[in-house]
Amino acid sequence: MNFSLKVLGKILDALGNICSILMLLMVANVFYDVIMRYFFNDVSIGMQELEWHLFAAMFMFGIAYTFKEDGHVRVDIFYDVMSKRKQAFVNLFGSLFLALPITAIICYYSIDYTLEAYSMGEGSGDPGGLPHRWIIRSVIPLSSAFLMLAILHVVLSQIQVLFTTASKNGEQS
Repeated sequence: MNFSLKVLGKILDALGNICSILMLLMVANVFYDVIMRYFFNDVSIGMQELEWHLFAAMFMFGIAYTFKEDGHVRVDIFYDVMSKRKQAFVNLFGSLFLALPITAIICYYSIDYTLEAYSMGEGSGDPGGLPHRWIIRSVIPLSSAFLMLAILHVVLSQIQVLFTTASKNGEQS
């Protein structure tokens, strides 16, 4: 199980690094767009659309990394006072019965959504906008798959916590 956790962790850490790169690209894109607009009176619809494409990809891929790093929002006032074992049960319940089902549903329906955009050659409705809207749409099922990997990572790590705390409690008895 340790090997699986390490491999999943490395994949999700690489995804976090990709999010960092997407953020830098987005900042550079916004900087370029602002300079061109205010100093050269040149507006590019494609560059403006690229801003929200980069933001969407960064945000969607960042969900899996954040989930793996336990950086998501929860009511810590209750969670923090729980034992490690109870926290592991809460994390397992939330992962398996809340996060996994909705992620699977999103992944399932977003595949057709992406394929539809690809098959009809959907592009921007604005002149000068980005073609190939399926590329940004494909982020939805891809990020859902990464989130499922993050859920698996959390489940395996919480099972490990349960076995570790059970063996420590057994030794003390």
